[in-house]
Amino acid sequence: MPFEGKNLVGVDIGTSAVKVIQVRESGKGVHLMKYGIEPLPPQSIVDGHVMNRGAVVDALAKIFRDLKISQREVAVSISGNSVIIKKLNLPLMKRDELEEQIQWEAEQHIPYEISEVEIDYNILWQNPEVGQMDVLLVAAKKEEIQDLVEVVRQARLRPMVVDIDSFALQNVYEVNYGYNEGETVTLLNVGASVTTVNIVQGSVSQFTRDISNGGNSITDEIQKQLQVSHDEAEAYKAGGSLDSQEVIPQEVDGIIRNVVDALAGEIQRSLDFYMATTNRGEVERILLTGGTAKIPYLRSAIERRSRVQVEPLDPFRRVLYDHRQFDPQVLKTQAPQASICLGLALRKQKERV
Repeated sequence: MPFEGKNLVGVDIGTSAVKVIQVRESGKGVHLMKYGIEPLPPQSIVDGHVMNRGAVVDALAKIFRDLKISQREVAVSISGNSVIIKKLNLPLMKRDELEEQIQWEAEQHIPYEISEVEIDYNILWQNPEVGQMDVLLVAAKKEEIQDLVEVVRQARLRPMVVDIDSFALQNVYEVNYGYNEGETVTLLNVGASVTTVNIVQGSVSQFTRDISNGGNSITDEIQKQLQVSHDEAEAYKAGGSLDSQEVIPQEVDGIIRNVVDALAGEIQRSLDFYMATTNRGEVERILLTGGTAKIPYLRSAIERRSRVQVEPLDPFRRVLYDHRQFDPQVLKTQAPQASICLGLALRKQKERV
């Protein structure tokens, strides 16, 4: 679809931090203009619900103030249990007929009252010869959207687009890697509380799933087994400690490995389900991103379980930036956390939500 107008500011409100990115697109490519991360206190966001509205509003206001971003129009996203994505195979029909059919399909496939959700759809594929079409049905709970939009508005911002994490991730893949029609790739974003799986063949998303598990499960397990505070557990997970003189307990390594292996198992079950329910071709590689992607064992655990090559997804691979403004090494370190936010910053003002 054609996208018009200037880019929106990408705002990714995650479980552990708020990320903000502003880009500018030109004939030469995508230019990174502003980028900032502001940590959130624990339990500010729980299972996608905003529990500490004031902390999120303050974090947003601080980033926009610190980065001196005057633009107020933003794109945000949601993920997790409040989002349902279904790929439907339907008889070929006209747009007005599809509008009516989608409502009926939504009632069959969505485990909520239709009045409780916002519904959208996109035609993925049409084959007049066999009279069939594939349609992506997307539904999100109105309550979750309204909560998110209200928080953003309280920070004196204007939410223009509410996206889905898995589709924002696909924007980043398209810009940085381009589509190969013969290739099937899994885009994997492992965040603090949600892991997003998007299997893309060529330019078409074939399968998406949000797994309610992420880096927080490592922190929780360290905290529980070692009887330490949340901050201490977070420091151990990151390979350090609150006290520079303290030695990291030897049990930490084993705890991380066990939790990561369980998460890799959940990811593998999603890939197995995709393979069992489609004939679109095997996954050839996995591109891994998200804040939890920094955990050393995660990549090897997924690779071992899936028997598919796992590579880091670099959201800045083809993005242009001023090296005097952005330290390349800092961007490399922060890249896993930036992917969803950059995908949102690629949205345009006049794009269809």
